[in-house]
Order: sequence, then structure tokens, then C-alpha cells
Amino acid sequence: MLPRQPEPELMDAAEQAAAYAAADFSAPHQFLVDQVHRLLPRLPVAARVLDLGCGPADVTVRFARAFPGWQIDGVDGAAAMLALGRARVAAAGLDARIALHQAVLPQDPLPGAGYQVVLSNSLLHHLHEPQVLWRALRVAAAPGAFVYVTDLRRPADEATLRQLLDVHGAAEPAVLRRDFEASLRAAFTVAEVRHQLAKAGLAMLSVTALTDRHLAVAGRLS
Repeated sequence: MLPRQPEPELMDAAEQAAAYAAADFSAPHQFLVDQVHRLLPRLPVAARVLDLGCGPADVTVRFARAFPGWQIDGVDGAAAMLALGRARVAAAGLDARIALHQAVLPQDPLPGAGYQVVLSNSLLHHLHEPQVLWRALRVAAAPGAFVYVTDLRRPADEATLRQLLDVHGAAEPAVLRRDFEASLRAAFTVAEVRHQLAKAGLAMLSVTALTDRHLAVAGRLS
């Protein structure tokens, strides 16, 4: 198995944030949003929602459009990402339903608690200590809350990593290709995430390989 190589926890360089926000992730991001209906078919129509690691808020906006009754608090540690995210939320006319907050976990407080839905996309692989995410989820979620966490998954070997870079990164700017490779190397496997959940007392959540490069954690807290 390819060994894990952690990467910086924050994407706060202006060039990096701008390249990420400008990239066309519409197909993979919309796919992730669409999958929530398959993995969590009983999601509430109206809910207070927390999006951990919202970045430039593309996925956040897509969830808000898919669920018009949701009020979403997005959290990210990178000021550069949040600036781009607030511009995206405003352009989408969703200021009344999406609020973005800066917080670096675990030292900064979350904007609230008792959320009926907790989301996260592409945060887990940035964390040097993965339990930071699962502890934050436990603190933020209401009893019986729905959880949907998606992330990259680390390929088995160098050949598979190179194939993923060729298929999904060949047309991207150099800064995004570098980030994509670093993120794949920093990501966790399905088995590793299952172990993390068992350690956190969250074994009721399922972990599945969602695509050739993504995994999903989904379920309802008991």
C-alpha cells in the first residue's frame, strides 16, 4: 500500500485558493451532492446544517440549491478560501441561507451545535490527526443527526496514482496538478477510515468507495 504523506492543513495561499475556486469541479461536485440522496434517503427537508471545510463554497452552494429548506453554516480555516466562498454565495443570492465562518480545528470554536445534518467534503485528508474531524462532528451534531462526509481515497500504488493524475489532472493548471497529487498521497483508505470511526465511537456510519478516487462516510448518529 502506498504510504500516507500528510500535506499542509490549510490551503491559504492566494494563488492556490484562486486556482481551486476557478477550476471546473462542477461534474465531480454535483456527483457528490447527488449521491447524498442514494446514501441518505431520509434527509430532512428543513434543517440546520454544518459544512466542515467548506473551502470556496462550491459544494455548499450546490447543497443549498438541492435542499431549499436548509440553513447552512460553512466553516473553513483559510481566509483566502472564505473570501472566495463569500463572493460565490453572494453571486448565488444565498446570503440569507449560507453563513461562512473562519475556524481552525480543533482550537477554534464552531459557530453552533445541535445541527441536524453535518457535511464535509475534502477536509479529512488535510488533517494530520483525523480524529479532529470526528470529534468536531460529535460536538456539533444533534442526536440522530445525518452525516455525509466525502473525501479522496489514497490509491494502492504509484501506478494507480499516476493513472488517476493522467485521467483527472492532465488538463488542469500546474498548481492544481501538484495539489491533486499531494492530496491523493495524503488521503486515507476505506479501511483506515473505518478504523478511525470505530475509535471515535462512530461505527454506525458506513464507509464506501464512491468513485475511483473518492470515498464516502454516511449514516445517522445513534
